[in-house]
Amino acid sequence: MASNLKYIDLYAGCGGLSWGLMRAGWKGVFAIEKDAFAFSTLQFNLINRKKHFQWPAWFPIKAHDINEVLSKYRDHLSNLDAKVALIVGGPPCQGFSVNGRRNEKDKRNRLVASYVSFIEQVRPKLLFFENVRGFTMEFAKNGSGTVYSHKVTSRLEKLGYKVHAEIVNFADYGIPQRRRRFILVGSLGSGAEKFFDILNEKRSSFLQQRGLGTRGTVSEAISDLERKNGETECPDSAGFCSGVYAPPKTPYQALLRSDCVLKIPDSHRFPKHRPEIVDRFDQILKRAPRNKQLSGELRSEYELKKRSITPLDHDLVCPTITSLPDDYIHYSEPRVLTPRECARIQSFPDDFQFLGKYTSGGDRRAREVPRYTQIGNAIPPLFAELAGLALKEIH
Repeated sequence: MASNLKYIDLYAGCGGLSWGLMRAGWKGVFAIEKDAFAFSTLQFNLINRKKHFQWPAWFPIKAHDINEVLSKYRDHLSNLDAKVALIVGGPPCQGFSVNGRRNEKDKRNRLVASYVSFIEQVRPKLLFFENVRGFTMEFAKNGSGTVYSHKVTSRLEKLGYKVHAEIVNFADYGIPQRRRRFILVGSLGSGAEKFFDILNEKRSSFLQQRGLGTRGTVSEAISDLERKNGETECPDSAGFCSGVYAPPKTPYQALLRSDCVLKIPDSHRFPKHRPEIVDRFDQILKRAPRNKQLSGELRSEYELKKRSITPLDHDLVCPTITSLPDDYIHYSEPRVLTPRECARIQSFPDDFQFLGKYTSGGDRRAREVPRYTQIGNAIPPLFAELAGLALKEIH
């Protein structure tokens, strides 16, 4: 195996993919993320704490828009040719998501072209591209019929890459969450076609070494964070309460807490629900089917305008964690999940700390990436670590 295990992370978000690659033995060169909140989280954990990136002097350590980087640093990017083995990341998924409006005119969809342009400039040996399942689907009848997975595959092949892509359910890889994503791997020469076979060959031993089974439930992930375990003043939000730790109750909890020295879980701020909301959630937990969105009848009865509200089932894998805190009701407590509980379900270790606002509302939702959104947009670090090991095999 060659010694060059350097990579660049595009659309890096808060750093979930980079954290997993770090654990797998890869070394970051730099990361590109547009949002200041998400970049501050990545910077705190991976740049400042772990010293993971060999950040070049010509590239300021701050949030960047990829198109500005392509324009302003084109010569520097071209000089990276043959020095970077891998480029990872996928453009923002909101325009493609089956859970959203699937708007072909969403300007974020054009970032696919920016991604390909970046590949063309740097020409790494390997690519790892992730996006939502909707990336493989045609847009609605009013759209052009474009399938963006075909578009990106065709453009990468024209650049000389051999590509292989599959839909992967992260729940099959130890993540306690039903999360299906489009994964594409490309290589200059052979290798891409072997990735998914290697990924599945390594899965059992990878999980067994960490004391994990293939499938995990939501309670196995977060039962040590329940409010009944106790609460204290929130360290970063005056007037709010945070949960405290109970002893780890499962191997998954023990694994994600193994390096954490915090006495109060980071970002485990309980919401301030009004009494009538608590009562409503309590009734829903008693009456509604679990792990299914509330029926129209129940939404009408409780005068709920929001369509996607799902009470969780403690004995089942969690549905896909999203960027919206009120999509799910805790399986045993009448409240929504905290950011830390969402992070656990996403397999972020407890020593990974999140910065920025907890939530954003109104027009700010289109401009800011607060903690819930950072977590919901991320690639689960545990899967990213396994993927990083598989990528090393084909390098």
